[in-house]
Amino acid sequence: MISNAKQFGALLAVAAVLTIGTPALAHPHMWVTYEMTVDYDKGMVTGVDHIWSFDDAYAVMALEGLDTNNDGNYDQTELEPLLKVNMDGLKDFNYFTVAKLGTEELAFSPPTNARLEYTNKVLKLHFHLSLAKPVFADAQGLTFAVFDPSYFIAFEPEKTDAVKLAAAPPGCSASLIDPDAEKVDAQSKKLGDAIAQQFGGAAIGFGSYKTVALSCKKS
Repeated sequence: MISNAKQFGALLAVAAVLTIGTPALAHPHMWVTYEMTVDYDKGMVTGVDHIWSFDDAYAVMALEGLDTNNDGNYDQTELEPLLKVNMDGLKDFNYFTVAKLGTEELAFSPPTNARLEYTNKVLKLHFHLSLAKPVFADAQGLTFAVFDPSYFIAFEPEKTDAVKLAAAPPGCSASLIDPDAEKVDAQSKKLGDAIAQQFGGAAIGFGSYKTVALSCKKS
């Protein structure tokens, strides 16, 4: 529970960081590194699990006043107001997550299993997004992307093991497509060009995010 007006105002400032984005901004004001686990069940892609690690500046601002017992730690009760602010704000932007099957954008169900943790001086947000309609694992052209079109928030995958597959059928794999990579094969370049066309190549910050392309061998 928020104990006073000052803490409430601080949380509103945090909400503004996540809920106000404008194309006029030419550079990010917040940085997030992410890990994504793509979930499978009985030969279907069912959704994704996110782990987002926030930059130090955001963490310091977001956590201000939340250590109500002054023990230097942040338990789930203390982090609950911040979690609510973040998840409520992210809802307006579809959790900065886009799933596509070819050119068709896929819908997500409301998030579940959301929680915050602050360990080793890193603030992390965990949550799960289920696809409203699961997709066959061997469907062609299934992609996921995590990005802010306004580039107010810069999303970058973790340097190692950024994308994992959970309970995937044999022969399934994930490729992290980087439109800015200097060396890409013809198929990857074609996919990158298609993504640019879908999301608007003229948008500020385009090309600064990567796309996860999934594939499975036909059974």
